Amino acid sequence: MSLISTILVVPLLGVLILLFVPNWKIQLIRRIALNTSLLTFLISLLLWIEFDRSTARFQFFETFTHSTFGDEFTSGYSFSSLNFLFGVDGISLFFIILTTFLIPICILVSWTSVQSYVKEYCIAFLVLESLMIAVFSVLDLLLFYVFFESVLIPMFVIIGVWGSRERKIRAAYQFFLYTLLGSVFMLLAILLIYFQTGTTDLEILYCSHFSETRQLFLWFAFFASFAVKVPMVPVHIWLPEAHVEAPTAGSVILAGILLKLGTYGFLRFSIPLFPFATFYFTPLIYTLSVLAIVYTSLTTLRQVDLKKIIAYSSVAHMNFVTLGLFSLNTQGIEGSLLLMLSHGLVSPALFLCIGILYDRHKTRLLRYYAGCGRTMPIFAFLFVFFTMANISLPGTSSFIGEFLVLTGTYQNNSFIAMVAATGMVLGAAYALWLCNRLVYGVIKPHFINEWSDVTRREFWMLTPFVVSIIWMGVYPEPFLDAMHCSVSNLISHGM
Repeated sequence: MSLISTILVVPLLGVLILLFVPNWKIQLIRRIALNTSLLTFLISLLLWIEFDRSTARFQFFETFTHSTFGDEFTSGYSFSSLNFLFGVDGISLFFIILTTFLIPICILVSWTSVQSYVKEYCIAFLVLESLMIAVFSVLDLLLFYVFFESVLIPMFVIIGVWGSRERKIRAAYQFFLYTLLGSVFMLLAILLIYFQTGTTDLEILYCSHFSETRQLFLWFAFFASFAVKVPMVPVHIWLPEAHVEAPTAGSVILAGILLKLGTYGFLRFSIPLFPFATFYFTPLIYTLSVLAIVYTSLTTLRQVDLKKIIAYSSVAHMNFVTLGLFSLNTQGIEGSLLLMLSHGLVSPALFLCIGILYDRHKTRLLRYYAGCGRTMPIFAFLFVFFTMANISLPGTSSFIGEFLVLTGTYQNNSFIAMVAATGMVLGAAYALWLCNRLVYGVIKPHFINEWSDVTRREFWMLTPFVVSIIWMGVYPEPFLDAMHCSVSNLISHGM
């Protein structure tokens, strides 16, 4: 069994074990889920250790047993074999590691806060982990779509069952329907690709050619699906609602991984498969991205819910990523990948901080927590650190990513780069406003009269985020080296 198949199977083995554990053994259930996720994380690190940085080819290649549908099932029509192909390159490597890194955090953050349906909760996250790893490693277009949409099911359950407020069902349905509706067009595009080429194998499709007219149609169909996942304006409404109603762990995985599925889809499929359409629609992407950056940054300034503030800032950051992706040069794409990884650390860390406040006081309104720097100094330090990382302070991971994105974008369109830089200034404005209100405001004891700083469990839960953010900001070479060959190959293929 290869590393890929091991990483895919271990969470499912954990699910199988949990099915035989009685519901009332809550501590045992949590320990099994946590140990399973930690084991998966440790195995995923072997991918990085054994990864060959000198090649752009897919590594750790794995082919599962395929099946061929016979005539009795197809009424005389024969289908080519559906192959379960898995592999990892420099683009997908760190997304798999990020997934396995966040899942133990999700289980740990809900150690005391989730008291109902604990077994089902742990099963949902382990299944979600396996599905997300499959999304980032599968090399078949149809299977990518299957796993891409399957991720919605456990996430829908997590928001709808363990959400925090009365509107959680509405938010869960909104999240599910928004993302599913966009993907219908993607399915039609996959069918069209299959009927033209006779295969959905990604490596074969990279060598296929589509006419310019067909490229335009196919690219836009994929865009309809990926734009909702990013999300891009105007299909971003579901994200703040989902974040506000989701449990803390749900927000962590939603911000850390699920928002990356759309940009990963652009990078893996839209750009290499449809190069003509990519060049044709680049002005559209630039326009929507800068509108989203400026609009969401201004919208954030008037929010009073802490989760909505971070949710809108996530929209701005992910649209920075799309700017870099469609710059179609090495600096822009590598910067986008680094920014995605950085956002996958910074935004979940901020949601964890907000979850710490919510678990204590059952509210997320900003005005209730004014002056918490005096009563919760360790929490205030961590929150300010993550907020500064969120606005790309030099020395943090986001700075390198946004600098490379702006460099790559400037090479293509200096005006767009200037507008995006203006969005960065607005981002700094709402971040400083937030820190001023939260940390240095006037304490209002008639709202909250008992304060308690972070516990030992919460401190050690946030420490890996601090270390990773500083590491990526000070020494990003290990990350950039691993993705460089794959990015260069992607650009040369697209050209």
